[in-house]
Amino acid sequence: MSEMTDIVVPVLQKIQAQLGRIETDMANIKEDMHHIKVRLTGLEANVNSLNRRMDNFDQRMERVERRLELVEV
Repeated sequence: MSEMTDIVVPVLQKIQAQLGRIETDMANIKEDMHHIKVRLTGLEANVNSLNRRMDNFDQRMERVERRLELVEV
């Protein structure tokens, strides 16, 4: 039984160490994903804001064109 224990225990310790590293890596990945989601949400808000501004530019351009009589009304 002692021989078997001498073989199995180091293997189990190695597996336990590997699992510990995997858990640490997964925690880092989860944290990174959280930061990515936060930044992506900010980017989406900025894109929406830019789209609204661009829509306003289009409307303003149409008014300017009408005032300058560059297009038919």
